[in-house]
Amino acid sequence: MKVTTSDLLAILRRFGEADDSHVPRLIDQVIQSHPSSTNQLIKFRFNRHHYFVLFDESAEDNARYILGQIQQEKSDAAGELLLNPTTHIETHGLPFKGKDAYLFKLNDGKRRLDVYLAEHYPAINRSTWQKYIKAGYIKVNDQAITKGSHEVSAADRIATSIPEGTDHSAKELPIIYLDDDVIVVNKPAGILTHSKGAMNDEFTVADFFRRYTTVGLETNRPGVVHRLDRDTSGVIIGARTPESFDRLKQQFSERKAKKTYLAVVVGQPKEPRATVDVPIARHPSAPSTFRADSKGKEAITEYLTLATNGKQSLLALQPHTGRTHQLRVHLAHLGTPIIGDRVYGKAGGRLLLHAYRLEVTTIPEQRHTFTAPIPAEFTAQFPEATHDIAHL
Repeated sequence: MKVTTSDLLAILRRFGEADDSHVPRLIDQVIQSHPSSTNQLIKFRFNRHHYFVLFDESAEDNARYILGQIQQEKSDAAGELLLNPTTHIETHGLPFKGKDAYLFKLNDGKRRLDVYLAEHYPAINRSTWQKYIKAGYIKVNDQAITKGSHEVSAADRIATSIPEGTDHSAKELPIIYLDDDVIVVNKPAGILTHSKGAMNDEFTVADFFRRYTTVGLETNRPGVVHRLDRDTSGVIIGARTPESFDRLKQQFSERKAKKTYLAVVVGQPKEPRATVDVPIARHPSAPSTFRADSKGKEAITEYLTLATNGKQSLLALQPHTGRTHQLRVHLAHLGTPIIGDRVYGKAGGRLLLHAYRLEVTTIPEQRHTFTAPIPAEFTAQFPEATHDIAHL
């Protein structure tokens, strides 16, 4: 039996779902099927709702049987089997062109657009979908929507047009060490460890690690077990296997990974060598920054003055905790901010903070020490310190 949109509109009118003001072109997304050899099922959309019409002479008004036929096509179908309003007898079947027609209206419960997308495309989290929505990459019924709170239902047409990411395959980073378990690179200043979010498309260490790892490929931080600030240069290690990832991650969390940094600071610390044991907390008036705070989290840094000319000093730093911005906050707290620290000191040139050395266990009972070449800016004023650095 050939069923047209005019036929479907006629059925809708007889069930009271449409009136004479509606026209056939308001019906779309028509899909016809045969759950069995003796019936015909048509799914369609009208007035932002989805419906099924079942033509079945053997249904005998059995609601359970009718729902079963519909669920052969849509296993999670839920909604209302409409009563035939043209008769005083309580029945669902409505005679149409010599056959019994049953009209089923899907339950089109509304939900937030960002929630709907996160549920239907779980590989992308809700926060990322919110960014895509705000950027205008999502359309609902051919109209761009920019608010994640916009409500949608199963009857809506939702289209995504997320742009392709930039191809970074030709970009390289200096590899310090590579084996079957880990990769170690010398991160240049200005490169992010991993993307800050879905809308950030710049080249990162994680993009480079992606070529060498099997860990976290569905995320924006494949292989990443620790991070360096954008403006910090030096040694960073990545995991190539899940086993290596777990082993390294545990060492960083348990403070068994030994890190040594170099920094050029303003002025000269009062003590040539000391341990700074000052808690750190997020700054309440600038949440992306931190400050020394007695109510904050434990933060411990050991430093050694390698050279000084009174105006500037070259320090070796060993953090015993891994708080965000820890070295920068501690040195600013001492009154000797790092040169080029535009957040905790004074802007001007690159941040003179370098992750010089990292000691970790890459495989059981095999300890490795990796070092990154010292940038010229760190030794230009203190060439005599090169020997001391090598023997740290």
